[in-house]
Order: sequence, then C-alpha cells, then structure tokens
Amino acid sequence: MEVRVGIIGLFGPDGPLRGPFPFIAICLALDIVLGDPQYRLHPIRVMGKALASAESRLRWFGLDGRFGGFLLFLSLAAGFDGAGWAVSFALRKAGEAAGAPAYGWAMDWIWRAYLGYSLLALGDLIRHGKRIAVATRRGDLAASRAATAMLVGRDVDSMDFAACNRAAVESLAESLCDGVIAPLFWFALLGLPGLILFKVASTMDSMVGYKDERYLRFGWFGARLDDVMNWIPARLCLGLIALFACLVPGYSGRKAWTVAIGQHALLPGPNKGWSETAAAGALDIRLAGPIRKHGILVNEIWIGPGDAPEGGAPRDVTRMITLAYGATALFMGLAWICLRSGRPG
Repeated sequence: MEVRVGIIGLFGPDGPLRGPFPFIAICLALDIVLGDPQYRLHPIRVMGKALASAESRLRWFGLDGRFGGFLLFLSLAAGFDGAGWAVSFALRKAGEAAGAPAYGWAMDWIWRAYLGYSLLALGDLIRHGKRIAVATRRGDLAASRAATAMLVGRDVDSMDFAACNRAAVESLAESLCDGVIAPLFWFALLGLPGLILFKVASTMDSMVGYKDERYLRFGWFGARLDDVMNWIPARLCLGLIALFACLVPGYSGRKAWTVAIGQHALLPGPNKGWSETAAAGALDIRLAGPIRKHGILVNEIWIGPGDAPEGGAPRDVTRMITLAYGATALFMGLAWICLRSGRPG
C-alpha cells in the first residue's frame, strides 16, 4: 500500500514528476545520457515510414499538390498525437482495471518520457561532434571524413581536417536550433503534443521540403510550417548564444550578436543563419568557406568576424559543444521561470 501511495505521489496527476518543467528536464537528461540509439521502431523512423506511405497513397489519389501536402501534415499530426494520447489513456485504464491505478500512472509517465526523450537530439549531436574532433586529434582523416558524412550532406572526399572540424561546428550550431532549442520551445509551450507537432513539421521538411519538380508544391506546406515553427527559436538561439558568450571567458558575446545581425541573411532560409553566424561570432572564428555537393561548388562565402582566423581545430568543436550545452542550460533556466506556475507535462 505504501508503495502505491509513493508512486501516486510521484507520477499521479498532481505528482512532482508530472509538472511541466521536471518532465521536460528529465526527458532532456535522458537524451544527453542515452543518446539516440538506432532501432527499427524508433519514433522518428516510424514517422518517416508513415510519411512515405501516406505520400504514396495521396499521390495515388492524384493529391500531389499543395492540398495534398496539407493533408499529409494533418494525417501525420493526428496520427502521431492521437497514438501518443491513446497509449497513455490505455495504460492508465489498464492500471485502473487491474486495481492498481498508481502503476497505470507510472507506466503512462514512462511512455511519455520515452517519447519526449526520443524526439530530442542534443546527446546524439554532441556524440557526433566528439567523434570528428577525436578522429582529427589522432590524425585519422578517413575516420574524420566518415564521421563528418554522418552529420552533413556535403562532399567529404576532398575535405581536410580543418574542413571536417568546421563542418562539425556548423552542424552543431545549426542543429542547436532545429534539433534542441526549437523542440524544447514547443515542448515547453504546448507540452508533448507540441513537441510531436514540431517533429512532424521537421520530418516533412527533411523528406518532402525540396524545391524540385516533384516536391515544389507537395512539400510546400511542410517546408513553410517548419520555417514558421523555427522562427522564434532561431532568434532565441541568438540571444542564448550571445548571453552565454558574455558570461563565459574565452567567448565573445558582442561578436556573437553583431555577426549574427550582420550576416544571418548570407545563409539560405529565414532561420538557418541566426545560430550559425552567432556561433561563429561567439567562437571568434570564420566558418563555411568552400563547400561542394555532388561535385558542384555550392558555397564560397565565409561567415564570422572578418579579422578572425579560419576555424578548423579540434578545439573549435570542443568549444562549440560547450556553447551548445550552455545555451541549452540557459533555455532550461528560462523555461523554469516561465513554467513555475505549472501545468500537466
């Protein structure tokens, strides 16, 4: 009996672990500790397969324009948010039917925490970045290129150690927004349904948000929704990066701010440039430079302070990892302030 009372005290409707901030913090901690193991039924893999299946069905019915893309979003959002709620409801009801509602609440909490942690990406990003830095430190160019290829879509065969490290910093900076701060923002604002909604938009953008003949119209809604849902978090990232850089020696908050304000538009899209240029300024290095995709030179622009050295040392990756942790910690502090009143997680 005491065990049940204790479980209800922790996981019940009014328990401390069901508050919004503790729930988000535990999901983030699980992501950092456990990373993102690859397995067939990972929620993001399931989402990707569901998207591909829904796309083929919509196209079969001739719904291959913007309306079809909108229906794709509705089906995925309703399906995954609905499935998440249905499993939670079933677990609680199963506990009640078995005469142990406390265990039903506990299993519901574990299920929701599993979903929340699976849809965050900080731990996996940090591990990828560390692999590149470690490979370059030991002088293994093949391993460095292979690790870089797991993070970016550019050609890696001609990249030297410096280019691999720059790619790691750039990818960590970009993904700090769309893989960490943005999902945490929607998690804090709308709870787990908001996080799932964001990941649906993000998955649609990565799978159908292309500007080619096949996806220009069909992928339009997913791409625009992803832009909209990243708009505030991208600019919030600038503030978080600049604030961290002001507080920690060895970083430049002033340059993070001025470089981002002046150079964010150099990168494609309304959101991508904010965190990358802010990171270049905070680290006081230049990033990007020559980038090739499929043998074609797609970028020659450098971002960062004009008088700064080219980035490319393993230390740059390590400092970017510290910056990512710091900006995330600042966001969580902000979330704690905003969520103190509490609501269900």
